Amino acid sequence: MDTLSERQTSILSLVEEQGFVATEHLVATFGVTPQTIRRDINQLCERNLLQRFHGGAGPPVSTRNEPYPERQRAFPVNKRRIGELVAENVHDGASLFLNIGTTTEAVAQALLRRNNLRVVTNNLNVAQILSKNASFEISLACGLVRKLDGGIVGQEATEYMSRFRMDFGIIGVSGIDPDGSLLDFDSRETETAREIIKNSGKSLLVADHSKFGRRAMVRFGDLKDVDELYTDENVPDEFSAILEDADVKVHVAPPTDMS
Repeated sequence: MDTLSERQTSILSLVEEQGFVATEHLVATFGVTPQTIRRDINQLCERNLLQRFHGGAGPPVSTRNEPYPERQRAFPVNKRRIGELVAENVHDGASLFLNIGTTTEAVAQALLRRNNLRVVTNNLNVAQILSKNASFEISLACGLVRKLDGGIVGQEATEYMSRFRMDFGIIGVSGIDPDGSLLDFDSRETETAREIIKNSGKSLLVADHSKFGRRAMVRFGDLKDVDELYTDENVPDEFSAILEDADVKVHVAPPTDMS
């Protein structure tokens, strides 16, 4: 099998970093024709290194998420920025859901500066973080504890979430498909996420830039199901129209000196 060209290797690096890369962006970046980029994408897809989408390419379909320690190390400053921005828009005394994910854990850390929050979560790590604020009341779902990341999943966790009606539902996601689908790897986790969206006055999706175009095997909703999106970079053009049509308010966390 022929080795990858320098440009193809760079394309893979961009997809790994950004999650979805538009053909037009690649044309401008490498100064070549659209036909050349499409040929590169086709060859990378033939090796199962990329998946082709309308207007660009993203990572191949995956059935398994990265190990939790790797997810913790991915874009920690970016997730911290997202968390800080969410915390600015959650008022003292609010009630909220927080689900599983390293970005929701960053949100929990930022929320420590708030007062008198009432939180329901199926994330052991979130509960541990929030327990540092004595003014918070924290309710932890029952169910099966997923050892790899401290998530609590299963029918019991989903039923527990259905008992509450909260001001905010803050959910993470493994990937956002170019058609607007919200994706994850564990169907047990997605059932709980659906219940959070259903029982929240306002649903806030938290996702760093790498989640756009990233593939996962379980669909649990669409961008139209959430009210607001909090992210760390401007949304790729391919997603802008979907977000506008869905009337989702987009918040982009401002950069910091550490970014």
